[in-house]
Amino acid sequence: MKQPVPMPKSYATLFSNIDEGRIKIPVFQRDFVWEKPQTAKLIDSILKGFPIGTFILWKTKERLRHMRNIGNIALPEPPAGDSVQYVLDGQQRMTSLYAVRKGVRITRDNREIDYTDIAIDLSKSTDDDEIVLFDDSRDRGNCVSVHMLLTADMETLVEKFKPYITKLDSYKTMLKAYNFSVIEIDEYPIDIACEIFTRINTSGKGLTLFEIMVAKIYDQEKFDLAERYDTLISSENEEKDLSSAGYETIPAITVLQCAAAHICKEVKRSNILEIQKDEFINEWNDVRNGIFGAIDYLRTHLGIVVSKILPYNSLLIPLTWFFIQKNHAQADTRENHFLRQYVYWASLTNRFTSAVETKIAADLKRMETILRGGEPDYHGEEISVTKEDLMWHSFSTGEAYCKAIICLLSHKDPKRFNTGAKVLLDNSNLKASTSKNYHHFFPRAFLKKHGFDDSRNNSVMNIVLVDDYLNKRKIKARPPSEYVREFASENPNIEEVFNSHYISSPEEMGIYDDDYVVFIEKRAELIAKALNEILNPDIR
Repeated sequence: MKQPVPMPKSYATLFSNIDEGRIKIPVFQRDFVWEKPQTAKLIDSILKGFPIGTFILWKTKERLRHMRNIGNIALPEPPAGDSVQYVLDGQQRMTSLYAVRKGVRITRDNREIDYTDIAIDLSKSTDDDEIVLFDDSRDRGNCVSVHMLLTADMETLVEKFKPYITKLDSYKTMLKAYNFSVIEIDEYPIDIACEIFTRINTSGKGLTLFEIMVAKIYDQEKFDLAERYDTLISSENEEKDLSSAGYETIPAITVLQCAAAHICKEVKRSNILEIQKDEFINEWNDVRNGIFGAIDYLRTHLGIVVSKILPYNSLLIPLTWFFIQKNHAQADTRENHFLRQYVYWASLTNRFTSAVETKIAADLKRMETILRGGEPDYHGEEISVTKEDLMWHSFSTGEAYCKAIICLLSHKDPKRFNTGAKVLLDNSNLKASTSKNYHHFFPRAFLKKHGFDDSRNNSVMNIVLVDDYLNKRKIKARPPSEYVREFASENPNIEEVFNSHYISSPEEMGIYDDDYVVFIEKRAELIAKALNEILNPDIR
C-alpha cells in the first residue's frame, strides 16, 4: 500500500457529495450515537480553527449495502457507474455536521433529537471556553441556530441579529470555508478496506466476515443477506425455517461457508470475499435448500433432532454440498451408511477443533467419492472405540466426542422411564451438562456420598436423555435402585424403555445393587459396539 496522504476538502464539496449520494456510510458502521453536546463541541472547534481529525473514505465502484437515510433525510443512490466513497472513519463527526446543516431530527431510544437546537451565543467571543450551545436557545436574541446561520440568507439574518451582523458573516464564512482533512483509499479490495476500518475503529471490535458480506452482496431491489439469514432462522410466513427444524443456533458464518463450498469448493475467508454479488444471489436458493437437505438428513437418519447436540456446525458444510450435488434428492441406503460414518468419524476424532478450512476441502472430496459410488478413504485416520475409551470419559457439552455419544443416544429414540413416551429434546434444555434434558443416571450427589469424585461421577456413560419433569421432580438425587423400582412398578415395558437408552436389564447392569462401576462398564460395552458398527459399515 502507498502511504496515504491527507487532502483538503471544502465544506461545500463534502456535503454536496453527501447530497448527491457519492459519500455513503456502509452498513457495517455502528449506529450514530453522538449526543448534541458532542456535536456542539465539534462546531465550537471549527469556529475556533481547531483541527477536528481526518475523515477516511474508501473510494470504489463496488456497491455495498449502506445507510440510505440520515435522520429524516433520504439520500439518493449514487449515479450508475460512478465511484462511491464509503466512510471508514469519521462517521460520527460527518453525520453530526450534516445533521446540523440540514436541521435533521433523529429518533433514538424513543426520543427525538432536534439538531436545530444547536446555536451560537453571539454575545461571546471565540476566546471564551464554549460559544456553541446545545439547548433550546434559538429564540434568544443573542443566539443564532447553526442551521439557520448556514441556510438563511443575509437579509433574514440582518433583520433578526442586526447588532451582530459582522460576527454572523465571520462565523458563516468560517464554517463554509473550513477545509476538512480527508484521506481517500482508492480502489482497494474490500478485505483491505475492512481491515483498515477494523484497525481504526475506536470500539476495538473487528468486523465479522458476515458483516462484510452483508455490505458486499446487498442489492436494493432483490437481496439483503442479513434479512435472508434472519428469515432462514425464523420466518414470519409459512416458509420453512431453522427454528421450526430445531436448528436455530446455526451461526451466520456456517451459512457463508456452505455457500462458499458450493460456489468454489473452498471455505477460506479469501474465497468467501472473492464471491461476486450476482453469483452469490443466483446460488442462494440452492444453498438454502441444501442446508435444509442436510438438516433433514441429520434429523431423520441420525437422530440429531436439535442443533445443540450437533457435534460441529461445520458438519453442515460438506453435507449441504452433498445434497446440492444430488439436486436435493434423498440419500440412498449405501450413501446413508457412508454419510453416517463420516459424521461419527469427524466427531469422535474431534476433527474440526483446528484447521477447519483445509479439512473441509478434504472432506468435500470424500463427499464426491460417495456420490460417485465409491468408498471414502480414511487411511491413517481410522478410529475404533473401546469400552475403556468410554468408561471414564468426562462429559462436556462443548466437546464433539461427547456430543457424538449424545447423538447416538438421541438416534435410539429414548423414551420416558415412567410412561414410555418419547423424550422431547429442546435446544434450551441442552446448553450445559446441568441442563434439563441431561441426567446422570447415578445422581452425582449420591455418588459423592459413596466416594466417587468428579472425574468419575461425570462420566459420559452416566448420561441419559430425559424430560425436565422426571429429571428435576422425580429422580432428583435418589439412588437408581429406588427410582428404577418405582418406575418399573408404573411401567410394565421398563426394559424396552431402558433399551432405548443403551441400558440392558437392571439386574445385569448392577442397577438394583447401586453398583456404579458395573453400570458404567456394561453400558460402555453396548455403546462401543454401536459406534464401531457405524464407523465400519457393512456395505453389501
